[in-house]
Amino acid sequence: MTMSVPERNSGSEGKEEESEDESEILEESPCGRWQKRKEQISQGNVPGVESASLAMDTEEGVEVVWNEVLFNDRKVFKAQEEKIKEMFENLMQVEHPNIVKFHKYWLDMKESRARVIFITEYMSSGSLKQFLKKTKKNHKTMNVKAWKRWCTQILSALSYLHSCEPPIIHGNLTCDTIFIQHNGLIKIGSVWHRLFVNVFPEASVHGKVRPNRDEQRNLHFFSPEYGLAEDDYAIDIFSFGICALEMAVLEIQANGDAVVSKEAITNAGQSLEDPLMREFTQSCVRHEAKQRPTAHDLLFHRVLFEVHSLKLLAAHCLISNQYLLPENCVEEKTKSFDPNGLMAEIKHGNRPGVQLKYSHVSPLELDKFLEDVKNGIYPLMNFASSRPHPVPRALSLSHEQVETAKSPTPEPQETESRKVIQMHCNLESNEEGTKTHLSLFLKMDDKLHRQLSCDILPTDSSKDLANELVHYAFISEEDCGKLAGFLEDALTRHKGKALASGITQ
Repeated sequence: MTMSVPERNSGSEGKEEESEDESEILEESPCGRWQKRKEQISQGNVPGVESASLAMDTEEGVEVVWNEVLFNDRKVFKAQEEKIKEMFENLMQVEHPNIVKFHKYWLDMKESRARVIFITEYMSSGSLKQFLKKTKKNHKTMNVKAWKRWCTQILSALSYLHSCEPPIIHGNLTCDTIFIQHNGLIKIGSVWHRLFVNVFPEASVHGKVRPNRDEQRNLHFFSPEYGLAEDDYAIDIFSFGICALEMAVLEIQANGDAVVSKEAITNAGQSLEDPLMREFTQSCVRHEAKQRPTAHDLLFHRVLFEVHSLKLLAAHCLISNQYLLPENCVEEKTKSFDPNGLMAEIKHGNRPGVQLKYSHVSPLELDKFLEDVKNGIYPLMNFASSRPHPVPRALSLSHEQVETAKSPTPEPQETESRKVIQMHCNLESNEEGTKTHLSLFLKMDDKLHRQLSCDILPTDSSKDLANELVHYAFISEEDCGKLAGFLEDALTRHKGKALASGITQ
């Protein structure tokens, strides 16, 4: 969603003075975790966002983006307050490794006006547009493997959004709203673009709210039917097709015109040497929306589809079950193997075979590969997701639909959205065996730790314990079944040990 940090004045003294000035803390969040700095950054096209500044996450020690939406009329804001809260609560549930993370939001009410402040992930390496310009300037060409990997990551994010019920339409996918990190991880930002347009009343918000079709340089990213019909996944597919084409050719030449023409897009597509890449991009930018493939279909296109290696399948299995394993399990396991031991062998009849030894696999390379898989660089696309996407229906309702769908039910209590990535527990029974003390250690996906303890009775079930943790927002509902199974196994083992030692539970 954000772009690179603006350039600073030359000269070491000037840089130092400006750096100190820009790092000055201007404001702090009510909880004290987020600290706004003076340094403003380029946002791209995010409707209604008056300013975007660098901020510090004091818990994690990383930079984030502090965004502000200002309302000129406090009365109008009060009338829209419930819709705004609902939208931001829903945005916090969008969770995908290839989508810029939405961390937190809060409301700030003043006498004359109001504002909404929300914190998003900071993409320090800049946008895809910046990367492509730099690549072209250095007279380099796009690596085909990198192109395929980036297309897969973008489509993985779009497939996630479009598979929600109802679908979430991005509506503003350009090379300016796609970001690339130093490790090759792609993330799409400005996912909340269409939601802002639908929810925020244009007259009351300080700053532009309408989509950015007037910005000539990005006009070619928008499909012919954009703004003329109801939002549909096809408008995102058209935009993706233009992004994929620009990634392949580095830039679609406008030939001196203010707007990139259809002819220029056609010529760029025809210039691709690979016929599969050519067919792939052309299918995305078809004039008729109904003729464009879905994001899921494109992931199975011949130019991207591949049979996943056993190594990648094993890595995904390890990542999805790592809560059952010690934190340093990979390191410990590799230590126990004989470096000269034979891991696998391919035998040939008339020529020497191929042997793969444990020494051929570097633990550091393995750790990096697992980290890349965890971060979303190598998504599994040939299998259906085992988890439903936890995005409520209200997330993609239009402005009018939200008004109709409002209900008098009270606002739900706070819930935990972070995922548990590791679980450990310890069980100790009293001498009488009438109760057991449970100590539970949880490691969350943001690397924060949570340690809980309680006394449990023989009548308590693991499912009830897990449901109670969800109720009090200690774990997310998505982790409830996983934790219940973990506790059930631990309780069963504990009872077995107790019986073996003569203690009756």
